Amino acid sequence: MENHPLFLRAIPAGKPYKLLTTHTPDFLQLRGSNGLWKKTKNMGEGVIVGILDTGITPGHPSFDDKGMRPPPAKWKGHCDFNASVCNNKLIGAKSFLKAGADELKHLPPFDVETHGTHTAGTAVGASVKNVNILGIGLGEASGVAPRAHLAVYRVCSEEGCQTPDIIKGIEEAVNDGCDVISLSLGPDSGEPFYLEPVALGGFYATLKGVFVSAAAGNNGPNVSSVSNDAPWILTVAASSTDRQIRSTVKLGSGLLLNGESMYQPKNWTSKMLPLVYLAGKGAPVNADKCLDGTLDSKVVKGKIVLCDRGVNTRVEKGLNVHKAGGAGMILANDKPNAYSTDADRHFLPASHISYVDGLKIKDYIHSTKNPTATVLFKGVGYHTPFNPSIASFSSRGPSLASPLILKPDIAGPGVSIVAAVPTASVGNKAQIFDFMSGTSMATPHLSGIAALIKKAHPNWSPAAIKSAMMTTTDATDINGKPILDQVGNNPADVFAMGAGQVNPYKALEPGLVYDLTPDEYIRYLCGLDYIDEDVNAIIHPAPKVQCAKVKVISQEQLNYPSIVVPIPKRGTKIIYRTVTNVGEANESYKAVISVPKGVSMKVVPSTLKFKSLNEKKSFKIVFKGSGKGHGTGELKWVSSKHVVRSPVLISH
Repeated sequence: MENHPLFLRAIPAGKPYKLLTTHTPDFLQLRGSNGLWKKTKNMGEGVIVGILDTGITPGHPSFDDKGMRPPPAKWKGHCDFNASVCNNKLIGAKSFLKAGADELKHLPPFDVETHGTHTAGTAVGASVKNVNILGIGLGEASGVAPRAHLAVYRVCSEEGCQTPDIIKGIEEAVNDGCDVISLSLGPDSGEPFYLEPVALGGFYATLKGVFVSAAAGNNGPNVSSVSNDAPWILTVAASSTDRQIRSTVKLGSGLLLNGESMYQPKNWTSKMLPLVYLAGKGAPVNADKCLDGTLDSKVVKGKIVLCDRGVNTRVEKGLNVHKAGGAGMILANDKPNAYSTDADRHFLPASHISYVDGLKIKDYIHSTKNPTATVLFKGVGYHTPFNPSIASFSSRGPSLASPLILKPDIAGPGVSIVAAVPTASVGNKAQIFDFMSGTSMATPHLSGIAALIKKAHPNWSPAAIKSAMMTTTDATDINGKPILDQVGNNPADVFAMGAGQVNPYKALEPGLVYDLTPDEYIRYLCGLDYIDEDVNAIIHPAPKVQCAKVKVISQEQLNYPSIVVPIPKRGTKIIYRTVTNVGEANESYKAVISVPKGVSMKVVPSTLKFKSLNEKKSFKIVFKGSGKGHGTGELKWVSSKHVVRSPVLISH
């Protein structure tokens, strides 16, 4: 095939890629009289968001088109459902399951996995009032850009997501006329960009001016587990919100420990019950984790059972306790997931608590002759402290493919997110909304915000939209404290949260942007020491290049909104950047810097004075190391109206 004139590159299909999985419009300050939607009169009207996932549930109220205008004239896509199913909200639906089993190849884009419906609803779902799950009222559900149009491309099935289907889906979404593409799927980390379908398809999208956001992955807190890490893609980490579905553990000692559970039975008496933990000498192997077949009904019947996280799913543990006759479950985190709790739909009264609180319960059990406990259900709680915080499962940097480009880029809500799902029967009630957690859930939030920015600034490049989000992030939580990492409740580092927590309001008007052209990405790719064949496989259909004739740049010199500085232990490093004025025609910015001890940092020039919109100005940053300095600082360009912040990572 290499001799065929249309042949570009053969990529091994490899193993399938994995799917990475209401209150957030309030949490992100979109809704309400002072919210972004009302103040800016921007709900994403006329913008087309393409979701590549497991398909869609047509007819769901989240995809109702009441008040929606027809799609713009540029739209070239079609609907593989019958004509009455698609509408002015769901304007396109296609299926690309060509690389899997034969029985998948002709399936329509109906969602049987729930994942695709949920991500689509999160990004652009219409407003639906009086949402409740298992009788718990959760108010109004809405996507981030509720007036944007939706195009769905089914590239995943229960078997996963195949490389050829992903590439074809991205290409089709671009050619159909999508403005934003959202991918809540990903590979294992470390693949070079020329073998990675999201990187390949994402570059094609970038060439055509289409913004791409993708999930960082759910392999945290492992170091260098981040995926979808090409610099032309927005790589999204997952953070919590300030809403919890509260279930509190009460011990016989009187100690109260707060946890979460979606299942909150009305007929639960909160009576103190015997508490057991099947671990140690004489206990079956893995009984502490409540695996199927490890729980003796004679031991657990009528009791509260403490289960450790790990091996099987959180909900399966409760099911196993229920099957063995247990009255309730306390699910204690393992150390890697220390403070990351979820409001799951359990089979029995339960509470998911932190690792530290689990240790307290174990101490109580081991020091008490007849330990007892119960669970107190307290419903929905808002404005809980230490939020947002970075979820333990969210994949971490540094990138293996390009370690001097800081990844992930940004964090967004991805824990216990309520959005649309295919209709399911739960407790004899039809359920059309549900909770899901993952960087899969964080990504469509950022895709929706990109749609809002695209609506406000239709001529901005994908890099400008990305920069606008990254340089206006928050590094502090709702109480003004540093954003924490749920792994240890310590301040999150840049490898966990990237530039910080997205702030949609500020992102609409960032003041300055770090823009990039396809040519600059090509110079960067040649600087990765890829051979010409590899570079040309990525940049197709752009004209082929010979890297020997290209003015290459090293990774850290790419005009990226975040900065990684490889400084010799005793030496100097100069970083160059260029910003474009998208704020006021006449605006002056002053550089404000902070660096770790042992490093000096000087910005030249230290003041940027702009006289017109879209004016560009370049500057250099001179770093000097004393041999001891490393860590994180920041560069802020500050004017009377804007603060443009870039994290600065010093490495040796």
